[in-house]
Amino acid sequence: MGLGKQIRLNRLFAHPSGRFCSVAVDHFVGYAGKMHPGLANLPKAIAEVVAGGPDAVTAQKGAALSCWGPHAGKVPLILQAGCFTQDDRISEIVTDPEECVRMGADAIAIAIGVRGSSEGRYIKFLADGVAAAARYDLPVIAHIYPRRFSSSGVTVLHEPDEIFWATRVGIECGADVVKVPYTGDPTSYGQIVDVCPVPLVAAGGPKTETLEDALESMAGVVASGARGATIGRNVWGHGEIGVALAAFKGVIHDRLCPSDALARATRDSAVPA
Repeated sequence: MGLGKQIRLNRLFAHPSGRFCSVAVDHFVGYAGKMHPGLANLPKAIAEVVAGGPDAVTAQKGAALSCWGPHAGKVPLILQAGCFTQDDRISEIVTDPEECVRMGADAIAIAIGVRGSSEGRYIKFLADGVAAAARYDLPVIAHIYPRRFSSSGVTVLHEPDEIFWATRVGIECGADVVKVPYTGDPTSYGQIVDVCPVPLVAAGGPKTETLEDALESMAGVVASGARGATIGRNVWGHGEIGVALAAFKGVIHDRLCPSDALARATRDSAVPA
């Protein structure tokens, strides 16, 4: 590993726990134009996320260009290159490693889908991105989602065999960090973590009914031995971004049980600054 890549990865995994609690605000075409109210005011949402002190923020380049200036240097920035919908209506790469380095990013994220007839094209997206990023010592974080195509639509899968395959795609393409959905069970997820030679982090997953539900799932991710998670809707989708992020940090970094993490986050938010 080159020194530049090591420095950048060390920034991402800088917490003494060795784990990673990051927030994604890169939600774009995959939501079919139905933007969640939590991201309707993007500058405000990003400001509240940064104020909570995540280990990194993942954004599309346009959001970074227009909203990141006031926060530059405060937390690591990851730029999302993948732009796709689950049904493959859209499948594009919208930035490259050179642009990411020029914008000061610490890593490039490449989101892809696997399974289905488009799997080979997505694998090439990721492999080409890894090769291009190597010229700049820029880490690649692969966001990989296994899918099932049926007459009723396309769904993201969480079964252990499918998550193992998604992880293997990331390994074979040379990604530096692999992000995949949680299987819902720390034992099966831990078996995948154990055979992954690079850091494996969990996707935050669909928005849960309550924040407590999301924290319970994250406790399982931590118990599996994974190196943390990137969370989106379950941070900015539950109303109080600062409280939600503080609670996730309590679970991921301090290994607090969900109820204690949420109680601490709520208590701390009530203390005057």
